[in-house]
Amino acid sequence: MAKTGAVRAVCVLVLFPLSRLPNHPRLLRLGLSRKSRLLPLRLSFVRQGRTWSVAAVCDVTTAFRNNNRISPDLPGPRMAYVVRTVGTACRRIFLCVDHPEDTMSVKAFKLVSAVEREMLMGDKNYINIECIECCGKNLYIGTNDCFIYHFLLDEKISTAGKITFVATKQLHKYLGLKKPVSELKAASALTRLLVLCDNTITLVNMMNLEPVPTGARIKGAVTFALNENPVSGDPFCVEVCIISVKRRTIQMFMVFEDRVQIVKEVFTPEQPCAVAVDGYYLCLALTTQYIILNYSTGISQDLFPYCSDEKRPIVKRIGRQEFLLAGPGGLGMFATVDGISQRAPVHWSENVIGAALCFPYVVALDDEFITVHSMLDQQQKQTLPFKEGHILQDFEGKVIVATNKGVYILVPLPLEKQIQDLLASHRVEEALVLAKGARRNIPKEKFQVMYKRILQQAGFIQFAQLQFLEAKELFRSGQLDVRELISLYPFLLPTSSSFIRSHPPLHEYADLNQLTQGDQEKMTKCKRFLMSYLNEVRSTEVANGYKEDIDTALLKLYAESNHESLLDLLVSENFCLLTDSAAWLEKHKKYFALGLLYHYNGQDATALQLWVKIVDGDIQDSTRSDLYEYIVDFLTFCSDQDLVWKYSEWVLQKNEEVGVQIFTKRPLEEQEKNNINQDDIISCLNKYPKARVKYLEHLVLDRKIEKEKYHTHLAVLYLEAVLQLKSMTTDNSTETTELLFKLRSLLQKSDLYRIHFILDKIQGTDLHMESAILYGKLEEHEKALHILVHKLKDFHAAEEYCIWNSENRDVQYRRRLFHMLLSVYLNPGTSDCALVMAAVDLLNSHAAEFDAALVLQLVPDSWSVQLLSPFLAGAVRQSVHTRRMTQTALGLAQAENLIYKYEKVKQKGTPILLSDKKVCQLCQNPFSKPVFVRYPNGGVVHTHCAANRHLNSNMTHHSSSSSNQT
Repeated sequence: MAKTGAVRAVCVLVLFPLSRLPNHPRLLRLGLSRKSRLLPLRLSFVRQGRTWSVAAVCDVTTAFRNNNRISPDLPGPRMAYVVRTVGTACRRIFLCVDHPEDTMSVKAFKLVSAVEREMLMGDKNYINIECIECCGKNLYIGTNDCFIYHFLLDEKISTAGKITFVATKQLHKYLGLKKPVSELKAASALTRLLVLCDNTITLVNMMNLEPVPTGARIKGAVTFALNENPVSGDPFCVEVCIISVKRRTIQMFMVFEDRVQIVKEVFTPEQPCAVAVDGYYLCLALTTQYIILNYSTGISQDLFPYCSDEKRPIVKRIGRQEFLLAGPGGLGMFATVDGISQRAPVHWSENVIGAALCFPYVVALDDEFITVHSMLDQQQKQTLPFKEGHILQDFEGKVIVATNKGVYILVPLPLEKQIQDLLASHRVEEALVLAKGARRNIPKEKFQVMYKRILQQAGFIQFAQLQFLEAKELFRSGQLDVRELISLYPFLLPTSSSFIRSHPPLHEYADLNQLTQGDQEKMTKCKRFLMSYLNEVRSTEVANGYKEDIDTALLKLYAESNHESLLDLLVSENFCLLTDSAAWLEKHKKYFALGLLYHYNGQDATALQLWVKIVDGDIQDSTRSDLYEYIVDFLTFCSDQDLVWKYSEWVLQKNEEVGVQIFTKRPLEEQEKNNINQDDIISCLNKYPKARVKYLEHLVLDRKIEKEKYHTHLAVLYLEAVLQLKSMTTDNSTETTELLFKLRSLLQKSDLYRIHFILDKIQGTDLHMESAILYGKLEEHEKALHILVHKLKDFHAAEEYCIWNSENRDVQYRRRLFHMLLSVYLNPGTSDCALVMAAVDLLNSHAAEFDAALVLQLVPDSWSVQLLSPFLAGAVRQSVHTRRMTQTALGLAQAENLIYKYEKVKQKGTPILLSDKKVCQLCQNPFSKPVFVRYPNGGVVHTHCAANRHLNSNMTHHSSSSSNQT
């Protein structure tokens, strides 16, 4: 047996070979187009060697019925539809449905009997119901024998929640016209019932059904409608619009308790058939089209055409300035007074008889069925079999349907139950659309609570279907307590968590194992989604109040899946619970991460103990291949001195040059406070010579600490290392060269080491360059230059010696050094040509550093002018330059002096009046003597005040200059 939600009144099953679907020519012979929608039922079978498929064909009711191809049979509560054989390609098949309501998409309404046939007419079969009206509990029925019946309807709800109606007959009234009662309309404000019978609208009392004493009535009415959006503003008046028996005429009346008054008569281009009113606007069904007419201005607007001869028009006001119309092609069209449609049409039967509104549904009635359509997504939601129905109306939210013999009420099921039913069948989109549409019918606070829960339920449905993007959006929109999601995953919530799942539950799953049915691939996808979702929400308001649960669950997921974000979580701000997280990390052998967790919780000793065990190989964790360097870096920034000292031996034993960084790379502010004594560090490093040198270099060269013992110690260590290397090999290796460079640089740049102590250690070695540097520090330049020139024969080094030794000295000191070097080259006791050439090169390349007159006295007479021409040219050029610069400076000074003299003469030319009333501008005291100082701006001050101000100004300027230099 196959079941499907019927889009039309009848669900037809047709068998076709799979190879010939969906454009089989038999569909055309059945009266279907190739565009007819086929709903595959995923049912196939093999018969006579061929594979057949079952397809549900929609929108074919009329075509099949007209061709007598469908024969319905209704034996009690069951129904069977037979599709007769069509050609040779079809096979006969029976579709049996347990109950007609099983074909619905949503159970939105339940059909409940209100007035039974016996109560209304007894055994008088000729009596038929022509019209109904309901106002509150009052139900009025008009019959074909000119009677009006008044019933009171009481709604009863059983303990099981079943709704029934009890109708109590109050009275009935015969109008005496022997014509059917065509229409009834209640005007509750006036306690009047408007009765249309024999083209006359009569006013009767709602309670006793007696006509008003004045006999007020409206004659010549074919049909009429009440204006539910009146324009008069009179609360004791009802506005009525009638279609007059006059051709193409509409009349507007004002109806009072005991009188009627015509207001307006409007003529239409065609004969009107049906009317609905809203304010000044009339929505009319004419003979061939629907129009909107403003009866105040006379302006009309065409809507769309239809043929009144083929189908019954429907015009119904459904809201302020909006109407529902029966359009062509079986469409229920919505139209506003502006002539536009703000909603998509609903698709109902071609033979629709009546329509009613019960938001968010449009209910339609045809010959055999009541169909329920959603205004939100325009889909048909429910089909109720209802034969011989001819009246369908809504009264203040109550939908009443009637046959000729009985009255029934369509009781709407609570929207919440409808939504839950949709969710139970996993139809998320429909449930959400319905929930949004329910906003207008539910108080705001209640709706918000309900809608959030619906979003959460929908999220879990999407989650179970592995639609993770949709689930995430629904969880966010529904502000889901994320622990509801975490609780699906076994053991992720901390043992200390007090979380209890929502009741009633948001889903039907005990845990992830049940949801995935043990499928590991699905389980992995679900865990990956949870990781992503928790990572996104942990820093948002969603996590407020239970960040510990979220971060602990995230840590467990990361550890279990060996995710790279585990370390990022632990080194950033987190709320992972130590006890749960530590046990989980240890279980999954994430010891490095466990150390990070201990560190974050202030247990650095435990963290270091773990990491040291990993490096020593006692436990295995390959998270970081550079864990030793990480430990060194960790100790470098560790503020716990005891911990640093505890592990200093371990890191130094592993690698001296790396391990010493725990002392050399400590934060600068900590080093400046000397939190760890430098001498204690050096004592500790005595067992590790490389580390000791590195640390002293850090103190002397990097931090530039000016302590003699550190400078001397470093120089001695350099010297001893050099001498040790030289004793091992005669060739200068790269290491020896580097050490010599460091030693010379230290000896040259530092002035704090003990020179004589170092010099004594160098005596007797071949470190001549170092000896020269030390002699230079002692101002024994001749000895130094003698070593450089005669022992090392390094003339370039001798020149460099003069340059670096005269740095930050005056010109005379520099000249004295160069003259010393020249004297060494030209020593009368030597006749080495190399020294002569060195002397010539020295003069020619450093001409500016010599006094030409003294040089001419030193050089031998045998030297030619050509040999010294570069020196002489440079000396002359320098002399001329010096003289010209001196003259320029003298001229500028003379000009400045002249300006001052001019200013002085100008000031003297202006008389200055000094009296005992004039006060000093600085001290504000009067002048006791005719001695004063006058400033260029005219201010007069005491001489001693001016002197003090000048002194203070100089001191301030000097202080500022010193500060700038510093």
